[in-house]
Amino acid sequence: MTVPTVSEGDEPSGGPAAPVAAPPEVFRLAVENLSNAAVRPEVRVEPLRPPQRLAPFSYAISAEILDAEGKDLATGRLVLLHDPDGHEAWDGVLRLVAYAAAELDAEMGVDPMLPAVGWSWLTDALDERAAAYRAAGGTVTQTTSTRFGDLHGPRTAVSIELRASWTADTPELAPHLLGFVDLLCTAAGLPPEGVIALTPQ
Repeated sequence: MTVPTVSEGDEPSGGPAAPVAAPPEVFRLAVENLSNAAVRPEVRVEPLRPPQRLAPFSYAISAEILDAEGKDLATGRLVLLHDPDGHEAWDGVLRLVAYAAAELDAEMGVDPMLPAVGWSWLTDALDERAAAYRAAGGTVTQTTSTRFGDLHGPRTAVSIELRASWTADTPELAPHLLGFVDLLCTAAGLPPEGVIALTPQ
């Protein structure tokens, strides 16, 4: 991945191009940390077009875990926002916004604690990776779908969606990305990194 040149604000309609602001050093270092992080081979990470209106500077990546047949086991997005002037709600200048989704075993759909468990997957992963963060918040949505008639696939499907954001204390964001990837791997049912499953996923 390459460090992007980010425009500060939107280009005025019908007017000259808005001046391009050089990314601040803290943002450049943060993007380099995300770009250079080595994730486990089961995960495909690619840059995305970042949102333009949430912060003066932004960067985004997607993460995807596929099974042997190419089916999505878990997908996610991680967006870095930077406001050099700080943001009261962030309690800092670097904010990470995450989205993750995965289909789970149908037996988990009846567990009322599933949303709390899903949230713990994120916070435990960040803690285990020693990611320095604060002001974390988010939502976890649990959905159960039942198929009828000629629709193919399992009769009951359970999915989980997590939307979260937190403030990074430093531009060293590799641990944050690795923690986010750990969350996706847990949701996808993969064993911990370095552990070989004895049964097929």
